[in-house]
Amino acid sequence: MEIFIQQLINGLTLGSVYALVALGYTMVYGIIGLINFAHGDVVMIGAMVVTVVVTSLVGGDPNVSAWMALGAGLLVAIPVCMIVGWTAERVAYRPLRRAPRLAALITAIGVSIILQNLAMMIWGRNYMSFPQIIHSDVYTVMGARVSGLQIAIVVIAGALMAGLTYLVHGTRLGTAMRATAQNREVAGLMGVNINTVISAAFLIGSALAAVAGTMVTTYYGVAQYTMGFMLGLKAFTAAVLGGIGNLGGAMLGGLLLGVIEALGSGYIGDLTGGFLGSHYQDVFAFVVLVAVLIFRPSGLMGERVGDRA
Repeated sequence: MEIFIQQLINGLTLGSVYALVALGYTMVYGIIGLINFAHGDVVMIGAMVVTVVVTSLVGGDPNVSAWMALGAGLLVAIPVCMIVGWTAERVAYRPLRRAPRLAALITAIGVSIILQNLAMMIWGRNYMSFPQIIHSDVYTVMGARVSGLQIAIVVIAGALMAGLTYLVHGTRLGTAMRATAQNREVAGLMGVNINTVISAAFLIGSALAAVAGTMVTTYYGVAQYTMGFMLGLKAFTAAVLGGIGNLGGAMLGGLLLGVIEALGSGYIGDLTGGFLGSHYQDVFAFVVLVAVLIFRPSGLMGERVGDRA
């Protein structure tokens, strides 16, 4: 039982990050029908920027508070990621809005490669270590260990998900997003500025990506220019699992995928003598993706049409 609870805690922590990234995928897809494969690289840029800022602050003044340094890193990373996301939408995606979906998909892959290479030129190929400045307490829950950092990740992710849900369902911008998702042309005729709504979706998704990147580099202690590729694919898997285009589905899919990975690498790894352990945890994510595409292509909660943004 202790092992199960421990893997469940680890899975919820990882799943919270997947859910935040998946929300960026599902918002963009819900509004314009684009799978933005460059979104994972926006997460990577956020992680790299936070790491650089925190390292600079801690190296320059050892008395700087850990949370102050982390907050300063976020204040820099969020605008940077929002600029990257807005630029990608304005330069690469907007001219292709009426083009075949395959053209936009290939463009998204191209943007991903460009961002990876730009990051490599700016920060280099080597892994960047995040300073060990956060010394959180460790608590025991039914024999399992949970750190304060894990609790913070889950709570912050939950608060952001709740805030996004309110924005979409309780504000004028959210109403415009849902109208645009249902029918762009009719929404435009009703006075909705389509370009503004789509840009807002990219900006919000990029801000969430910056927070997710901060969580990843803080939790694992490293950042590297290729880290966004696999993270992005897993978040896309989470969005498909829950029902891409569905906000609630993205949240549920992210949490479920994190738990499946943790339990799979823990239990199946033990049963196979470590052959399918943590080094093969990516297998479980893509087995889930294939299974969902075969047996339930619309995802667990289905793809919403009129309310999917």
